[in-house]
Amino acid sequence: MNRAEVRELAARYRNEVIAGDVEGALAALHPLVAGRTPFPLLDLAGRVIAGAAAANPTALTALLDGLAATGEMGAWPLIGSALAAAYLPHDLPRAFAEARRYILQADVWHATDVVGERVLGEGLRADFDTALPLLEHWRDEASPWLRRAVGVAVHLYAKRERDRPDRAARLLDLLEPLFEERDTAALKGVGWGLKTIGRFYPDLLAPWLREQMAGKTPRKLMVRKAVTYLPAEIKEEFLG
Repeated sequence: MNRAEVRELAARYRNEVIAGDVEGALAALHPLVAGRTPFPLLDLAGRVIAGAAAANPTALTALLDGLAATGEMGAWPLIGSALAAAYLPHDLPRAFAEARRYILQADVWHATDVVGERVLGEGLRADFDTALPLLEHWRDEASPWLRRAVGVAVHLYAKRERDRPDRAARLLDLLEPLFEERDTAALKGVGWGLKTIGRFYPDLLAPWLREQMAGKTPRKLMVRKAVTYLPAEIKEEFLG
């Protein structure tokens, strides 16, 4: 399917959701998320379907719940993009709460990363000062997927917003309590965030790492990820 076809399909089933026919829309959309549909097309479908939120938010939630229950990998970009389009502009806390629910339900790394980028990372871009305190609470979550998602959000923000050193420094503060993370699944997300900051803000990351290493004992995997894009001599300093 091309973009025009996906847009038309999504608009048709958005209208069905608004009318309350969640089961019909779910049955029609299942092949889209179960097939090898490219993520940009799934993102497009999610943004279009999100239009149902204003008229029938309960039905939209039921549709997204149904898609999540399929367990299909393609469900997550559609869900993430739908949440972002429906709620980030005017109710960011709800977008984050819904993302949390789906990440916990999925209980798998790829859903965490897909939803984390589209909702949490884009949430930082949309309203940094509202999103940041919400993510601070996620650092203390029992689920490693939620702690991982904090790093995923930082990665997306640092990749897309490359001229905001003031905010990059605040994101390093956000990740500081997670620098000694022991769970590998969570660590990989945190390390991803640090790695991306290092790619675009190396002059911020290197001194930050020196400060952290002076008083903390992170896993070697965390350090290796963090220094990925730093100059060779700085890598040598931290990795030996």
